[in-house]
Amino acid sequence: MYVSLLSASAAGAAAPLAGTAAPHPTKNFLDVVVAGGIMVYPLALLSVVGVLLILIYLLTIRRNAIVSDHFMHTAEAMIRKRDYLGLIAFSQRRNECIARITQKTLTFISTNPGNSFDNIREVAQTEGSRQAGMLTSRIAYLADIGSIAPMVGLLGTVLGMIEAFIEISAGEVQGVRQMGLAEGVSKALIATAGGLAISILALTFYSIFRGRVQKYISELEAAATHLIALLHAQFERQPVASYTPPTQRTREHYAVPAASPLVGDRPDLHGI
Repeated sequence: MYVSLLSASAAGAAAPLAGTAAPHPTKNFLDVVVAGGIMVYPLALLSVVGVLLILIYLLTIRRNAIVSDHFMHTAEAMIRKRDYLGLIAFSQRRNECIARITQKTLTFISTNPGNSFDNIREVAQTEGSRQAGMLTSRIAYLADIGSIAPMVGLLGTVLGMIEAFIEISAGEVQGVRQMGLAEGVSKALIATAGGLAISILALTFYSIFRGRVQKYISELEAAATHLIALLHAQFERQPVASYTPPTQRTREHYAVPAASPLVGDRPDLHGI
Protein backbone atom coordinates (compact mmCIF):
# COMPACT_ATOMS: atom_id res chain seq x y z
CA MET A 1 0.00 0.00 0.00
CA TYR A 2 2.85 2.34 0.80
CA VAL A 3 4.35 1.64 -2.62
CA SER A 4 1.05 2.42 -4.31
CA LEU A 5 0.83 5.76 -2.49
CA LEU A 6 4.36 6.69 -3.59
CA SER A 7 3.60 5.81 -7.19
CA ALA A 8 0.36 7.82 -7.06
CA SER A 9 2.13 10.86 -5.63
CA ALA A 10 4.87 10.57 -8.24
CA ALA A 11 2.26 10.38 -10.97
CA GLY A 12 0.46 13.40 -9.53
CA ALA A 13 3.71 15.37 -9.41
CA ALA A 14 4.53 14.45 -12.98
CA ALA A 15 1.12 15.41 -14.27
CA PRO A 16 1.59 19.21 -14.01
CA LEU A 17 5.05 18.88 -15.58
CA ALA A 18 3.59 17.03 -18.50
CA GLY A 19 0.90 19.63 -18.97
CA THR A 20 3.35 22.54 -18.72
CA ALA A 21 4.25 23.96 -22.11
CA ALA A 22 7.90 24.03 -23.17
CA PRO A 23 9.53 27.44 -22.77
CA HIS A 24 9.53 29.48 -25.98
CA PRO A 25 13.08 30.10 -27.24
CA THR A 26 14.12 33.74 -27.10
CA LYS A 27 15.23 35.54 -30.28
CA ASN A 28 17.83 38.24 -30.61
CA PHE A 29 17.60 41.18 -33.00
CA LEU A 30 19.44 39.39 -35.82
CA ASP A 31 17.05 36.44 -35.66
CA VAL A 32 14.10 38.82 -35.87
CA VAL A 33 15.62 40.59 -38.89
CA VAL A 34 16.38 37.34 -40.69
CA ALA A 35 12.80 36.22 -40.09
CA GLY A 36 11.61 39.14 -42.19
CA GLY A 37 11.78 37.18 -45.42
CA ILE A 38 13.55 37.75 -48.71
CA MET A 39 12.96 41.52 -48.81
CA VAL A 40 15.27 41.95 -45.81
CA TYR A 41 18.30 41.63 -48.11
CA PRO A 42 17.53 44.62 -50.36
CA LEU A 43 16.62 46.59 -47.24
CA ALA A 44 20.00 45.69 -45.75
CA LEU A 45 21.71 46.86 -48.94
CA LEU A 46 19.84 50.15 -48.84
CA SER A 47 20.78 50.66 -45.22
CA VAL A 48 24.48 50.07 -45.92
CA VAL A 49 24.46 52.47 -48.87
CA GLY A 50 22.61 55.08 -46.83
CA VAL A 51 25.08 54.90 -43.94
CA LEU A 52 28.04 55.16 -46.33
CA LEU A 53 26.53 58.20 -48.02
CA ILE A 54 25.91 59.87 -44.67
CA LEU A 55 29.55 59.33 -43.63
CA ILE A 56 30.85 60.62 -46.97
CA TYR A 57 28.67 63.72 -46.86
CA LEU A 58 29.72 64.46 -43.28
CA LEU A 59 33.34 64.54 -44.47
CA THR A 60 32.90 66.32 -47.80
CA ILE A 61 29.99 68.74 -47.40
CA ARG A 62 31.68 71.39 -45.28
CA ARG A 63 32.59 75.02 -45.76
CA ASN A 64 36.30 74.53 -46.52
CA ALA A 65 35.36 72.15 -49.34
CA ILE A 66 33.16 74.84 -50.92
CA VAL A 67 34.73 78.22 -50.08
CA SER A 68 37.78 78.60 -47.85
CA ASP A 69 39.17 81.83 -46.44
CA HIS A 70 42.69 80.83 -47.50
CA PHE A 71 41.72 80.54 -51.14
CA MET A 72 39.77 83.81 -51.12
CA HIS A 73 42.67 85.79 -49.62
CA THR A 74 45.18 84.27 -52.04
CA ALA A 75 42.93 84.74 -55.08
CA GLU A 76 42.20 88.36 -54.19
CA ALA A 77 45.91 89.14 -53.83
CA MET A 78 46.76 87.47 -57.17
CA ILE A 79 43.94 89.26 -59.00
CA ARG A 80 45.14 92.62 -57.69
CA LYS A 81 48.63 91.78 -58.99
CA ARG A 82 47.10 90.50 -62.25
CA ASP A 83 48.87 87.18 -61.79
CA TYR A 84 46.19 85.23 -63.65
CA LEU A 85 48.40 82.32 -64.72
CA GLY A 86 49.59 81.87 -61.16
CA LEU A 87 46.00 81.90 -59.94
CA ILE A 88 45.06 79.25 -62.51
CA ALA A 89 47.86 77.01 -61.25
CA PHE A 90 46.85 77.65 -57.64
CA SER A 91 43.20 76.84 -58.42
CA GLN A 92 44.18 73.54 -60.02
CA ARG A 93 45.77 72.44 -56.74
CA ARG A 94 42.68 73.29 -54.69
CA ASN A 95 39.70 70.94 -54.51
CA GLU A 96 37.04 73.57 -53.85
CA CYS A 97 33.99 74.70 -55.78
CA ILE A 98 35.13 78.32 -55.86
CA ALA A 99 38.53 77.18 -57.16
CA ARG A 100 36.88 75.40 -60.09
CA ILE A 101 34.84 78.52 -60.90
CA THR A 102 37.97 80.69 -60.78
CA GLN A 103 39.98 78.26 -62.89
CA LYS A 104 37.29 78.01 -65.55
CA THR A 105 36.87 81.79 -65.71
CA LEU A 106 40.59 82.62 -65.89
CA THR A 107 41.22 79.88 -68.43
CA PHE A 108 38.56 81.43 -70.64
CA ILE A 109 40.17 84.86 -70.20
CA SER A 110 43.65 83.60 -71.08
CA THR A 111 42.52 81.64 -74.14
CA ASN A 112 40.07 84.31 -75.40
CA PRO A 113 41.66 87.69 -74.70
CA GLY A 114 39.42 89.59 -77.10
CA ASN A 115 36.09 88.75 -75.44
CA SER A 116 34.02 91.29 -73.57
CA PHE A 117 33.60 91.11 -69.85
CA ASP A 118 29.94 90.16 -70.27
CA ASN A 119 31.05 86.88 -71.82
CA ILE A 120 33.51 86.35 -68.97
CA ARG A 121 30.76 86.93 -66.42
CA GLU A 122 28.50 84.48 -68.23
CA VAL A 123 31.19 81.79 -68.11
CA ALA A 124 31.60 82.31 -64.36
CA GLN A 125 27.84 82.17 -63.77
CA THR A 126 27.48 79.00 -65.82
CA GLU A 127 30.26 77.24 -63.93
CA GLY A 128 28.80 78.44 -60.63
CA SER A 129 25.40 77.02 -61.54
CA ARG A 130 27.05 73.72 -62.47
CA GLN A 131 28.87 73.48 -59.13
CA ALA A 132 25.67 74.32 -57.23
CA GLY A 133 23.75 71.69 -59.20
CA MET A 134 26.40 69.07 -58.40
CA LEU A 135 26.11 69.78 -54.69
CA THR A 136 22.32 69.54 -54.80
CA SER A 137 22.30 66.35 -56.87
CA ARG A 138 24.74 64.60 -54.55
CA ILE A 139 22.50 64.76 -51.51
CA ALA A 140 19.47 63.76 -53.61
CA TYR A 141 20.62 60.14 -53.31
CA LEU A 142 19.59 60.15 -49.65
CA ALA A 143 16.14 61.38 -50.64
CA ASP A 144 15.95 58.54 -53.18
CA ILE A 145 16.84 55.97 -50.53
CA GLY A 146 14.26 57.50 -48.21
CA SER A 147 11.62 57.09 -50.91
CA ILE A 148 12.63 53.59 -52.07
CA ALA A 149 13.00 51.93 -48.65
CA PRO A 150 9.29 52.19 -47.66
CA MET A 151 8.32 50.78 -51.05
CA VAL A 152 10.61 47.80 -50.52
CA GLY A 153 9.15 47.32 -47.04
CA LEU A 154 5.65 47.52 -48.44
CA LEU A 155 6.54 44.88 -51.00
CA GLY A 156 7.74 42.65 -48.15
CA THR A 157 4.44 43.30 -46.38
CA VAL A 158 2.46 42.23 -49.43
CA LEU A 159 4.56 39.09 -49.87
CA GLY A 160 4.12 38.14 -46.20
CA MET A 161 0.37 38.61 -46.35
CA ILE A 162 0.17 36.56 -49.56
CA GLU A 163 2.05 33.75 -47.85
CA ALA A 164 -0.29 33.94 -44.85
CA PHE A 165 -3.44 33.78 -46.95
CA ILE A 166 -2.05 30.91 -49.03
CA GLU A 167 -1.65 28.93 -45.80
CA ILE A 168 -5.22 29.79 -44.83
CA SER A 169 -6.60 28.70 -48.18
CA ALA A 170 -4.64 25.43 -47.99
CA GLY A 171 -6.51 24.55 -44.77
CA GLU A 172 -3.32 24.12 -42.74
CA VAL A 173 -4.37 26.55 -40.02
CA GLN A 174 -5.80 24.68 -37.02
CA GLY A 175 -6.49 26.95 -34.09
CA VAL A 176 -4.76 29.92 -32.59
CA ARG A 177 -1.80 28.09 -31.12
CA GLN A 178 -0.91 26.35 -34.38
CA MET A 179 -1.70 29.31 -36.58
CA GLY A 180 0.53 29.40 -39.67
CA LEU A 181 -0.84 32.87 -40.33
CA ALA A 182 1.43 34.33 -37.66
CA GLU A 183 4.64 33.59 -39.58
CA GLY A 184 3.49 35.42 -42.70
CA VAL A 185 2.21 38.39 -40.73
CA SER A 186 5.48 38.62 -38.78
CA LYS A 187 7.44 38.74 -42.05
CA ALA A 188 5.18 41.49 -43.28
CA LEU A 189 5.59 43.59 -40.15
CA ILE A 190 9.37 43.13 -40.01
CA ALA A 191 9.78 44.23 -43.63
CA THR A 192 7.57 47.26 -43.06
CA ALA A 193 9.44 48.26 -39.89
CA GLY A 194 12.80 47.93 -41.65
CA GLY A 195 11.71 50.05 -44.59
CA LEU A 196 10.32 52.77 -42.35
CA ALA A 197 13.45 52.85 -40.18
CA ILE A 198 15.74 53.26 -43.19
CA SER A 199 13.46 55.90 -44.68
CA ILE A 200 13.36 57.94 -41.47
CA LEU A 201 17.16 57.86 -41.13
CA ALA A 202 17.80 58.78 -44.77
CA LEU A 203 15.26 61.60 -44.90
CA THR A 204 16.47 63.06 -41.60
CA PHE A 205 20.05 63.37 -42.80
CA TYR A 206 18.83 64.56 -46.21
CA SER A 207 17.11 67.47 -44.49
CA ILE A 208 20.28 68.28 -42.56
CA PHE A 209 22.52 68.17 -45.63
CA ARG A 210 20.01 70.12 -47.71
CA GLY A 211 20.21 72.98 -45.23
CA ARG A 212 24.00 72.85 -45.33
CA VAL A 213 24.11 72.83 -49.12
CA GLN A 214 21.76 75.80 -49.42
CA LYS A 215 23.89 77.78 -46.98
CA TYR A 216 27.15 76.91 -48.75
CA ILE A 217 25.68 77.69 -52.19
CA SER A 218 24.81 81.17 -50.94
CA GLU A 219 28.38 81.63 -49.71
CA LEU A 220 29.69 80.30 -53.03
CA GLU A 221 27.61 82.83 -54.98
CA ALA A 222 28.82 85.66 -52.77
CA ALA A 223 32.47 84.61 -53.14
CA ALA A 224 32.20 84.23 -56.93
CA THR A 225 30.51 87.64 -57.23
CA HIS A 226 33.34 89.18 -55.20
CA LEU A 227 36.05 87.69 -57.43
CA ILE A 228 34.21 88.70 -60.61
CA ALA A 229 33.91 92.26 -59.29
CA LEU A 230 37.68 92.34 -58.67
CA LEU A 231 38.34 91.05 -62.17
CA HIS A 232 36.01 93.66 -63.62
CA ALA A 233 37.83 96.40 -61.71
CA GLN A 234 41.16 95.22 -63.09
CA PHE A 235 39.80 95.13 -66.63
CA GLU A 236 38.28 98.58 -66.34
CA ARG A 237 41.40 100.15 -64.87
CA GLN A 238 43.18 102.23 -67.48
CA PRO A 239 46.98 102.14 -67.64
CA VAL A 240 48.66 105.24 -66.19
CA ALA A 241 50.46 107.40 -68.72
CA SER A 242 54.19 107.00 -68.38
CA TYR A 243 56.43 109.98 -67.71
CA THR A 244 58.77 110.98 -70.55
CA PRO A 245 61.94 112.83 -69.55
CA PRO A 246 62.60 116.17 -71.34
CA THR A 247 65.66 114.77 -73.07
CA GLN A 248 63.54 112.07 -74.78
CA ARG A 249 60.67 114.28 -75.86
CA THR A 250 59.97 114.84 -79.55
CA ARG A 251 58.08 117.56 -81.35
CA GLU A 252 54.84 115.67 -80.89
CA HIS A 253 55.00 116.29 -77.17
CA TYR A 254 54.91 120.03 -77.84
CA ALA A 255 52.44 119.98 -80.73
CA VAL A 256 49.56 121.21 -78.56
CA PRO A 257 50.86 123.73 -76.05
CA ALA A 258 49.21 123.86 -72.69
CA ALA A 259 46.87 126.76 -72.06
CA SER A 260 48.38 129.60 -70.11
CA PRO A 261 46.79 130.41 -66.76
CA LEU A 262 46.65 134.04 -67.84
CA VAL A 263 44.42 133.33 -70.84
CA GLY A 264 40.85 134.61 -70.58
CA ASP A 265 39.13 137.27 -68.63
CA ARG A 266 40.87 137.69 -65.27
CA PRO A 267 39.03 140.29 -63.24
CA ASP A 268 41.70 140.16 -60.60
CA LEU A 269 44.25 141.46 -63.12
CA HIS A 270 42.22 144.44 -64.30
CA GLY A 271 43.99 147.71 -63.72
CA ILE A 272 47.49 146.24 -63.78
